[in-house]
Amino acid sequence: MPIPVIDFSKLNGEERATTMVQIAKGCEEWGFFQLVNHGISVDLLERVKKVSTECYKIEREEEFFKNSTPVKRLKELIDKKSGEKLENIDWEDVFLISDDYEWPQKTQGFRETMMEYRSELKKLTEKVMEVMDENLGIPKGYIKKVLNGGEGEKAFFGTKVSHYPACPHPEMVTGLRAHTDAGGVILLFQDDEVDGLEILKDGKWIDVQPIANSIVINTGDQIEVLSNGRYKSVWHRVNAKSNGTRRSIASFYNPSYNATIAPAPELIEKENETVNHLCYPKFVFGDYMSIYTEQKFLPKEPRFQAVRAV
Repeated sequence: MPIPVIDFSKLNGEERATTMVQIAKGCEEWGFFQLVNHGISVDLLERVKKVSTECYKIEREEEFFKNSTPVKRLKELIDKKSGEKLENIDWEDVFLISDDYEWPQKTQGFRETMMEYRSELKKLTEKVMEVMDENLGIPKGYIKKVLNGGEGEKAFFGTKVSHYPACPHPEMVTGLRAHTDAGGVILLFQDDEVDGLEILKDGKWIDVQPIANSIVINTGDQIEVLSNGRYKSVWHRVNAKSNGTRRSIASFYNPSYNATIAPAPELIEKENETVNHLCYPKFVFGDYMSIYTEQKFLPKEPRFQAVRAV
């Protein structure tokens, strides 16, 4: 069962209404969908692939296999011959970039390419959020304004560059443990050759099929709250693989730490207002993140309950 694949360019033509419905279903029924013809050029995406792969090879790979905790822990487990599986650790090399962070220095063209990519991706994110506004029946620009904590550009737009190296014993370790994403809207440029990403739907793990130059969209915990539960954040994971290194570039439009998050007033039925607020509390995103940091790989519902008490 493949996750929905949506031609984003059709928003601007005769098939706009159909495309809006497809996106609504992607948000409501899946929590994940893939966009093709999204407006980011193939040339730029190819350059992103190139510099990301080169960065891993030049600046990251040797250190991962020589000194990283997952490699050391896996070797210890193999030596024990116990048949156990590594718990509470991910077979992942990862670093975060944003406009204010220190960037990799040794990979030619990395900063320039990723700055251009992030600029284009942020524009796409804002278009996607406007579609969500329209589909939810809330004012245009509402989600963006809430995530920014009001007017201005105070939301955090970060990019996580991950590689999941070929693993000699993928049955003994997870690439990335199952979790939901804490923030707002997440846009993933995933490897189109090495698979491994799965989402949990109807109690079954389903592959997010690799499609060249597509952008995978998923909604985080804060969109679930803002939408009053219509758009659910979905459990997902990455399996370790033995057949190659998986590249994964996830960018996320997250609220400002001072942003107040609550269900949009238009989505709360007056007669059910008390019930809905019991389900989704009003809170400050920074308080939520302090809880999420400790409970990322645990069920999300207790996080909502815990932040209510902050």
